[in-house]
Amino acid sequence: MRFLYASSPLAAIVTGLAAHAAAADDLLPTLPVLGAPVPDATGLQTPYTALAREVVFLDNLLLWIIVPITLFVTALLIWVIVFHNRKANPEPARFTHNTPIEVAWTVIPALILLVIAVFTFPALRHQQIMPEADVTIKATGLQWYWDYEYVDHGVQFSQFMLERDQLADYGYTDDLYLLATDTAMVVPVGRNVVLQVTAGDVIHAWTVPAFGVKQDGIPGRLAELWFNAEEEGIYFGQCSELCGINHAYMPITVKVVSEAEYIAWLERQGADLAAAPEWMQRHIEVAQAD
Repeated sequence: MRFLYASSPLAAIVTGLAAHAAAADDLLPTLPVLGAPVPDATGLQTPYTALAREVVFLDNLLLWIIVPITLFVTALLIWVIVFHNRKANPEPARFTHNTPIEVAWTVIPALILLVIAVFTFPALRHQQIMPEADVTIKATGLQWYWDYEYVDHGVQFSQFMLERDQLADYGYTDDLYLLATDTAMVVPVGRNVVLQVTAGDVIHAWTVPAFGVKQDGIPGRLAELWFNAEEEGIYFGQCSELCGINHAYMPITVKVVSEAEYIAWLERQGADLAAAPEWMQRHIEVAQAD
């Protein structure tokens, strides 16, 4: 939590820079909260990327497979307990092999695993093969906050959890405590975002459930994930790798906005747009023409 850094002059500077970036965030349009936990819910969050839909599908597929298996095994156990205990069956059979049953319990599980693999491998490939990036961001996990760098534009800021009495000042409701942060990672809707994930001290994990992405950040290594958010809104995640005493106070906020709003946000951050990708250049040229 932030009070752990209060005595550090460097932390005060970092917090001040984050607050400056937050002021620019205030100029973003009002966005609905789409990716957040729901009270009393037990399922996965609503998916807002193709990757997340694949995760939900696989979760449902495995549920339909494991429930009948569990019921079948439970029924077998009950049958053995009732009909093959010492009292009900004082003289047990002495046979040691049953070829049809042995073939069945080998072939059937193999076929089940094959069905699971047919759907799992394409989903894993979809997640792990990075597409051409429309936006590239580097996220660095630190105890206990996130640093973000828009590597093509020279924009960098930190992201700290908001205390309960700060939520209203940043436009968040009380139920978003432990989720909302003072700054947000801003990305354009419908664009491929490649996130480079690392850490500066211990292992952290960058996770946004509504996007279906989760990647460990390991000191000294640079890993990647990608997503393409389909709707404008606010999405929350949390560090998902036990990283120390304040692990529970290291949330993630992502704001998905229109392409025009994203470019305007970058300009407010003082971004260098000289190396902007082609899709951004088109927007800039149209805006200049107008």
